[in-house]
Order: sequence, then C-alpha cells, then structure tokens
Amino acid sequence: MKPLFTQGPSTGVRLILLIVLSVVLMTMDHRLAQMAHVRSALSLVLAPIQYLVNFPVVAGRWFTEGLSTRRDLIAENANLKAGQLLLRAQVQKLEALESENRRLRELLHSGSRIMSERVLIAELLAVDADPFTHQIVLNKGSRDGAFKGQPLLDSQGVMGQVVEVGPITSRALLITDASHAIPVQVNRNGIRAVALGTGAIDRLELAHVPDTADIRPGDLLITSGLGGRFPPGYPVGTVVEVTHDPGQAYALITARPSARLDRSREVLLVWPRTQTAPVEAETGPEPEGPEQLESGADGAGEPVPEGGG
Repeated sequence: MKPLFTQGPSTGVRLILLIVLSVVLMTMDHRLAQMAHVRSALSLVLAPIQYLVNFPVVAGRWFTEGLSTRRDLIAENANLKAGQLLLRAQVQKLEALESENRRLRELLHSGSRIMSERVLIAELLAVDADPFTHQIVLNKGSRDGAFKGQPLLDSQGVMGQVVEVGPITSRALLITDASHAIPVQVNRNGIRAVALGTGAIDRLELAHVPDTADIRPGDLLITSGLGGRFPPGYPVGTVVEVTHDPGQAYALITARPSARLDRSREVLLVWPRTQTAPVEAETGPEPEGPEQLESGADGAGEPVPEGGG
C-alpha cells in the first residue's frame, strides 16, 4: 500500500538533524548530572543484548583456556615431580656429606688429642668378606708413608694396625681379630694386661689377669704405650664383664671395643712420636704374623699369645 504522505524532510536534512541531536545529547550528558541516570537505565536495558552478542566469543575463549590450563597443569605437575625427586636426591647427598663432615671433624678432634703424633686420614676401601678375619683395606699405602705395624685409630679408640702395605693401599688388622693382641692398662688404677681379639666384632678378652686383680665392669682400658707401637692413653675398650672361677688362677674379663669397628669409614693412620721411620727399617726381620708384632703387657718384648683366653 502506498503511503498517503510521501513528502517529508530530505535525507540530508535528516542527517543534519541527527547530528545536531547527537551534539545536544552529548553536551547535556557532559553538562548535566541527570543524564547519568538516563545512561544507566539504557545500559541496563542493553546489557542482556551485549552479553548475548558476546557469548560466542567468551565461550570460545573459556574452552581454549580450559584446554590450555589442563595441559599446563599436567606439564607443571610432571616438572614438580621431577624437581621433587631431584631435591630428595640432593637432600640424601647433603645428609651423606653432613655425616661425612661430622665424622671427619670427630677424627680431627681425636687427632688433636694425640698431641704431637703425626696423623693421616685414610678411608676404607673394602672389608674382608671372611667372617673369621677382621681385616680392612685402606686407600693409603707406602706412597703416603704408611708402614707395616702402623697404629690405626678412629674418633673413639684404637682400631688395629697395618699388616700389609702396597704402593697406594694397605691392609689393616682390627683389634678384634682372633690373632691380634694389644697391651692395655686400666685407666682407673693402671693395672696392665693384654687385650686379645676374640673373633667377635664387639668383644675383647684380657689375658692372664690374676683373679684378685682390681678390675671391674665399667673400667676404661687404654693403651699402655708399652712396646712403642700404639700411642699411650688412647681408649681401647670398656670392661663389660668380670667372671671369677674359684678353680682358675685367672679371671675371665671381657671388654667392648671403644672404636666403631663396624661403622667407621674414615680412620687415622698414626705416626707415634718415637716413630721416625718405617717399622721395617727399625725392627729388622719381618715378624711372622700380627700377633708377634706386639710386645707383652710388661713391655719386655714377649710374643703375645695367639687367640683369646
């Protein structure tokens, strides 16, 4: 149907009117505070339309971010697990280093107690697999000045002595070996005796101690220094049991070694103050076995009885 009134303002006039109207509205909005209410009401009406138009864009972005976040979380979780394993390994290494540092400090502290003796820290390379032979292998040899018969200590007490020396390694016999013996004295009253190895890593026996000797559990046994092999005054063991048999002339006395024979990793090779050259150069012919390296308890150079008892 054709409109009755086709006449009206031209398009140019309408455009000019709209421009003028826009300028007037913008001026009123800028000058008058009441226009803020009108603008707020219009935005409230237009908000659902804006949300509806913007919804596809927001949904696409949410989906993309969801996939990206999940992938990033999986990668981050894997990195955290790897980092956790690495940190655990580092913590274990630090604990090992801390333990080693503590042992070295204890060794250095024990070395200071030896006063003027020259010492050298050595590390265990191996332990003899034979359960009846208490021997260890050290990473120091003749190149480092080690010599046969050299005393061996740890931070707690006497461990044994070197019995074989190679260029870069040496083999030591522990004091608990059944063929080893060491002259000792009771720190409380000075009674001398010979501590024999029993073949048990935690037990020594005192040989030929009269039944009437004043030795009781808890007494500290120290090196007497007799024989010039071990530095005097260093702990050897603690008496744990004294048995008196009416039919025997000697008491059966057992002691627990002071040194941590089955735990120490670092040990001290000691050069006694009287020792200025390797033993072989001073003692002449080489002894037949470790048990003959020690002098008797009275320091008179008697061969030490082999084995315990």
